[in-house]
Amino acid sequence: MSKNAKIAAGGVAAGIILSIWLPWWAVLLMVLGVPAAAYLALDPSQRRRLRRVTRKELGR
Repeated sequence: MSKNAKIAAGGVAAGIILSIWLPWWAVLLMVLGVPAAAYLALDPSQRRRLRRVTRKELGR
């Protein structure tokens, strides 16, 4: 297992454990907020590239 895979697995495990103890609105905020923050952290050129790739994948 690669280092990034281990980090991802640990993040998923921590998210599942936290979702048990946190109220539903905090879990919803994490589920929607983390990907949105990651997208907004990208450079404009990286966002264009990501949109282009996802459009290509949808066109299959």
